[in-house]
Amino acid sequence: MNIKRRDFLKITAFGGAVFSTGLFQRAVFAESKQDEFYFVQLSDTHWGFNNKKFNADPQGTLPKAIESINALDPQPDFVVFTGDLTHTTDDDEVRRKRLAEFQEISKQLKAKTIHYMPGEHDASIDGGKAYKEFFGDLHYTFDHKGIHFIALDNVSDPRARIGEEQLKWLEEDLKQHDKNAPIVVLTHRPLFDLAKEWGWATTDGDKAMELLMPYKNVTVFYGHIHQEHHHTTAHIQHHSAKSLIFPLPAPKSVPKKHKIAWDTDHPYRGLGVRNIEVGMPSAKFDIYNIDVLKSANTKV
Repeated sequence: MNIKRRDFLKITAFGGAVFSTGLFQRAVFAESKQDEFYFVQLSDTHWGFNNKKFNADPQGTLPKAIESINALDPQPDFVVFTGDLTHTTDDDEVRRKRLAEFQEISKQLKAKTIHYMPGEHDASIDGGKAYKEFFGDLHYTFDHKGIHFIALDNVSDPRARIGEEQLKWLEEDLKQHDKNAPIVVLTHRPLFDLAKEWGWATTDGDKAMELLMPYKNVTVFYGHIHQEHHHTTAHIQHHSAKSLIFPLPAPKSVPKKHKIAWDTDHPYRGLGVRNIEVGMPSAKFDIYNIDVLKSANTKV
């Protein structure tokens, strides 16, 4: 039985806040209701991770999340995975096996369009070679109902760099758009220095931000830090997504970054996906951080 999207949000958002962001300083969309849409962001699935101290259901969380997303009615316009699709391995054969398994599982999504991005666990050891065999380009753009989406790669270089070549590509792409154009940047690592000592930064993220700064309507969605976090750089807002495998502590809240152990009294605590609704005609994002695993029909 399908679950209406609004009912789904009520069912699954146990304690989850709704974060509204005025993405645009002016309404640049047409006011037609048909231009309203929503998409789903999943991040840090780490397929292949297997330590039950931190996740008692390591092979179940992703399928359960997909089950819940498939119950949505209407379906999202698209789904995006913002990196760390698989868990890191030095073995090239195992890496390809995990990427292939993840690809097959993600194909179970009913959504017609799925966008993939790499994380450092997928791409930093081999420069993204295996990832590209399964999912294509490491960075790219697409447009959807008046919004320009830019997927940046800040993971295939083990130094956590975007790199001069990609920055030049970004500059040339941005030149094609009006300074008031609505732009969404999708990335794995944060583009600002959230916790540099924990690897929660992009070495040359400031260069990307410098290129984006003249554009008045930019929002960044990223993963990597396994939790919800909101930050503003001047007029540009950054929003991180939860992981589907294990949570991590708040930035710099402990002396050393560590995985948070599985809570047997509250299974799946800290895990979830994100619904992002683009409202019209106000032209803003409503960001729902939802614990979809609590509504899954299957159990550990």
